[in-house]
Amino acid sequence: MTANELEGNTLNVYVYIVRAGEPVGTRDVTRGAELSSTSVAYRHLQKLENLGLIEKNSYGNYLLKQKVNISGYVWVGNYLMPRLMFYSFFFLGAFAAEVSMILLSLVIKSLVVETSFWFLTVMNFVVVIMFFIEGLPLYRKLNNKRVRQDYRDVE
Repeated sequence: MTANELEGNTLNVYVYIVRAGEPVGTRDVTRGAELSSTSVAYRHLQKLENLGLIEKNSYGNYLLKQKVNISGYVWVGNYLMPRLMFYSFFFLGAFAAEVSMILLSLVIKSLVVETSFWFLTVMNFVVVIMFFIEGLPLYRKLNNKRVRQDYRDVE
């Protein structure tokens, strides 16, 4: 397994350690990554340690050794976001600027919005929706347990 092949609970444990920003113990990881037992947490911590991504300190806690790129995701600070959703938010900003220009043209009569600009705005909105829809399964894959727990809380 390479750093680009992190998936499932091992990926969740890695992301938890990155977000923690401080040394964490096996019990912390069990709770934080919502694993079934400390032995499961320990197994995933060993995988990450063998990959050279985390290390064990003298107190027996684990800390981040190396922050790596994960295939299909991008780090925004200590938050892991699906790359496609990141693109969606980027184009959402462009869409907001385009809508602002259209609204400004309603106030300033000398500012004329051409048909091609309307087309660009609509296409940009379609791109936002497409990237968001494609990125949603990757988001759910990373946050599957939290999404299920939130759903149970609503019922």
